[in-house]
Amino acid sequence: MKNIKANFSVVLVAVIISLIIVFDQITKWVIRANYLVHESTKVITDFFSITYIRNTGAAFGFGSKFGEVPRIMLFKVLPVLACLWLAWLIYTTPKGKNLLRTAYVLILAGAIGNLIDRFYFGFVVDFLDFNFGFYHYPAFNVADSSITIGGFLLAYELIFIQSKELKVKQEEA
Repeated sequence: MKNIKANFSVVLVAVIISLIIVFDQITKWVIRANYLVHESTKVITDFFSITYIRNTGAAFGFGSKFGEVPRIMLFKVLPVLACLWLAWLIYTTPKGKNLLRTAYVLILAGAIGNLIDRFYFGFVVDFLDFNFGFYHYPAFNVADSSITIGGFLLAYELIFIQSKELKVKQEEA
């Protein structure tokens, strides 16, 4: 019975990662197929637009002007290593740590979605474009959203849950 549960867990993780990657890639394909670079459609005036952006950097365009070797290391090699590490973390996360595992799964799925773009196109397709008053938030995509949600879950786990568990252990000692 233990192997069945373990196999179900592996299948569930694989399905979640696959669904996120597929949704990410389909939305990016729709944008590439229907928009010119920098073309935009206002969805909610002064708040939300669909805008086709080719991001050659990382978050907020960081590193887009780096030379070729640093860009390969920073945007291809390092993320592949991070994906391998995240897969190992998912595999080794203790039973019952579902929030932690979910955080790793979301981060891994998003990272793979953006890596597909980087290897196939040399840039990441971003298109979700928000404005908050005078502030324009850099465009992002489904993969970025997955990474961000996973990051928040990971922070919550580390700050609130694990610190509480550590405090309980210290009180018991």
